[in-house]
Amino acid sequence: MLGMGAGRSLGRRFGWLWAAYAVSAFGTRLAFDAFPLIAILVLHAGPAQVSMLAAVGPAVGAALAAPLGPWVEFHRKRPVMIAMDLVRFAALMSVPAAFALGRLGLVQLVVVAVVVAAADIAFNAAAGACLKALVPPRDLVVANGRLESTTWTATMLGPPLGGAAIGVFGPVATVVADAVSYLLSALGIRAIGGGEPRPARTGAPRPRPGDLLEGWRHILTHPALRPLFFNTTLVSGLIMAASPPLAVLMLGPLGFAPWQYGLAFALPCAGGLIGARLAGRLVARFGRHRVLLTAGTLRACWPVALAFVHPGTTGLVLVIVVEFGLITCMGVFNPVFAAHRLDRTPADRVARTLSAWSVTGRLTIAAMTALWGLLAAVTGPRTAIAIAGLLIMATPLLLPRHDHGAQET
Repeated sequence: MLGMGAGRSLGRRFGWLWAAYAVSAFGTRLAFDAFPLIAILVLHAGPAQVSMLAAVGPAVGAALAAPLGPWVEFHRKRPVMIAMDLVRFAALMSVPAAFALGRLGLVQLVVVAVVVAAADIAFNAAAGACLKALVPPRDLVVANGRLESTTWTATMLGPPLGGAAIGVFGPVATVVADAVSYLLSALGIRAIGGGEPRPARTGAPRPRPGDLLEGWRHILTHPALRPLFFNTTLVSGLIMAASPPLAVLMLGPLGFAPWQYGLAFALPCAGGLIGARLAGRLVARFGRHRVLLTAGTLRACWPVALAFVHPGTTGLVLVIVVEFGLITCMGVFNPVFAAHRLDRTPADRVARTLSAWSVTGRLTIAAMTALWGLLAAVTGPRTAIAIAGLLIMATPLLLPRHDHGAQET
């Protein structure tokens, strides 16, 4: 199957979309944890305020983004993507502007976090529909694999470079870089060129209240998407919920230095690159459903081992090996899953479906992170990590057992 070849060109228009994605992904990872750092270093915020900033911004942004799904669905996708890039650029640039004027406050950081989170969801919903229109169905796994490899490259390189930039240029430097990356992304999307027809609205000519729920309705009534929805939402929520207890355990009782903690999560990102490169070849050889089921099952086997982390070099190596195995499986699973989801969603429902999926995922992560914080306070970080790992091991039961044929779109 030559269409699955990892090195095959997907055309100039996809190239511009990929370039826009790459520059914004690197900007985002460069500014990783920039707001908590600004809150601590500039505003002298305490733990409760930093936790509020980390949880409230994404959660409220996700709630506000829910009504945007139908709006995105029935508008041209590239203008929506450009508009969301410009919204994120303006919101983020308000931070260094207020900092320069001595007027920066915690409330502004929360508001900016909310705006950026809502714009992220709207942008990603439009980007999924744009990708489906630009790339033939046979190349969706390869296209998503290239985006996935870019994500892991940015995740591996961005935070260390961002930390160095903050040390040299100050706490808001990476926020400026992130803002500029969205401006460059907007220019890249503009360069895609070509006509984009206005989406034809079927049924009622005006928006209806039911449009808001159409994404969830499609997911929950589709035999292939419903189990994947519950599986991916729970896995993401449990992985993210266990991250703060793991950080507390490693940086506190186990005595790892911050650079060791960063190294433990930067090096394994190479596994994401390997997995993303392998995804197309594995699908060509074994089929999409078998790869989804196998990678999704293997992905669930790793996190419980983090409960056994211990001090010293061997403990650090344990974390790196576990994270490498987990991220490699995710690198295979994620692009295949993304292609599978697009392939089984009609073109007139893609934006609403992706929006509903993102909103649910982000709200679930926020809720589970808060719950696991309480669990760690009561039982201890190691127990909370173990419970999350054991629950993740049960999530393969939610993967689709049968290969439901691709929906006609």
